[in-house]
Amino acid sequence: MEFTTEPFDLDEAPAHAVVAREVIQSAELDAVDVGPFGNTAEGGADAVLTAVDALLRESLAAGATRVSLQVNVIGETGGAEEGEK
Repeated sequence: MEFTTEPFDLDEAPAHAVVAREVIQSAELDAVDVGPFGNTAEGGADAVLTAVDALLRESLAAGATRVSLQVNVIGETGGAEEGEK
């Protein structure tokens, strides 16, 4: 998943950004990368969904006025490839 919280403040991390970072870093995810303009995290479906729920609830409660979120599902190839039967 990728996410950002707004409003931005280039001088100091706003409370909602700090909360979002803490939520993601404490979640049971496989990989987390937190940056000033975007954040990414990877993990199993249940862990990601739990983290997204907490991220939305806690960052909005801490003053975020917008949370942009993208979730990508990356599956394992285990079935027939396209065109095979």
